[in-house]
Amino acid sequence: MAAPQVMTPREIVSELDRYIVGQHEAKRAVAIALRNRWRRQNVAPELRDEIAPKNILMIGPTGIGKTEIARRLARLAQAPFVKVEASRYTEVGYVGRDVESMIRDLVETAVKIVREEERERVALKARESAEERLLDILYPTPPGKTRRVAANDNTGEVRVGDSNSHSETREKLRDLLRRGYLNDREVDIEVTAQAMPMVEVFTPQGMEDLGMNMKELFGQLMPKKTRNRKVKVPEAIELLTQEEASRLVDMENVAREAVHRAEQSGIVFIDEIDKIAGREAMHGPDVSREGVQRDLLPIVEGSTINTKYGTVRTDHILFVASGAFHSSKPSDLIPEFQGRFPIRVELKALNKDDFVRILTEPENALTKQYVALLATENVQLEFTSDAISALAEIAAQVNARSENIGARRLHTVLERLLEELSFGAPEMSGREQRIDAEYVHQRLDPIVKNEDLSRYIL
Repeated sequence: MAAPQVMTPREIVSELDRYIVGQHEAKRAVAIALRNRWRRQNVAPELRDEIAPKNILMIGPTGIGKTEIARRLARLAQAPFVKVEASRYTEVGYVGRDVESMIRDLVETAVKIVREEERERVALKARESAEERLLDILYPTPPGKTRRVAANDNTGEVRVGDSNSHSETREKLRDLLRRGYLNDREVDIEVTAQAMPMVEVFTPQGMEDLGMNMKELFGQLMPKKTRNRKVKVPEAIELLTQEEASRLVDMENVAREAVHRAEQSGIVFIDEIDKIAGREAMHGPDVSREGVQRDLLPIVEGSTINTKYGTVRTDHILFVASGAFHSSKPSDLIPEFQGRFPIRVELKALNKDDFVRILTEPENALTKQYVALLATENVQLEFTSDAISALAEIAAQVNARSENIGARRLHTVLERLLEELSFGAPEMSGREQRIDAEYVHQRLDPIVKNEDLSRYIL
């Protein structure tokens, strides 16, 4: 199967720049890794299997864009992508999820992608079949009898003519249906309702996948039931189209293609990897932390994982890990695990200038979000440049004085700044509110100057 053309590294970085300020090295690293997925698919087959992905480890304090890069990467990947938190997994025998579940989640994502593609491919045929079923409901033919022709007057009502031609009548109804004259009519349709077993499968914590699979198995053993629904014609067309599309999609082919895509172009983003980096202690939770690394190691190195869609080899899945490493460091990871992440990118802490850019440049900037939110109350909000500078300075000051949480501090500061305005917005309809430096200092200075108070509020 030929791999789809993906964006160039320069295009990927440019797209990430629209939402994430700075961190150019991290953007370049993930852009190259994404492009290499496509390059590998176009290498000669005898060499293709020898090219292993270069896994990436992103290191940097919290709130600087590591997780945001993952979120945006998922939209740009054009490949199965799953983001997981390392802290959710524990060593086998401890309470927590099994590390292999991340690969099962990846395959589930691939199945959804392929199934949607297949549904789009058969959409036209499914629509035609749904139309035929709806026409059978609107104009059934009793055995041995004929029906008269239905026509439409200018009021949208269907009236009956005098012809005995069933096919002619059906085509006239089809025309009325496509032109929307029947949209207000209600019809009774029969849709398939999957009978779910009235059983609850109790499984140990960390084995929820087994419980879901058992319930799905019981559901498949139960006979399929149908139920009647009274809906308007447009909704009936949509319901019948979905049902016909499900019948036309070959799920065996979907599963086969999904497994192939997960193996060849899947990407797993492991966040909070520093939470499993135990130090030299051999008691308490650190035993489990190192156990998670040992369990992750064969998956990252390349192993075979059993899923309900078949076995999946992880040799060519790209792993991107990230962590703040506040109370630990990358060298606290076991050496074998460190070696499986050859590309390391250190993300830089954010300063006041970065905060100014974050508040103004991205398409989803916080200031733009608040302007849009209050516009729904017919309140026109405007931030001046000196207000943006004052907000950035306060956020940087609080970060330096207390825990540095990066850009997340801006959420706290802005929410505190606009609390009164957000509360009274419904009574301020039609007004304009200008946020300048004076307004910012008036609202926030009393809290900022009181160090004990700012630790709890900002």
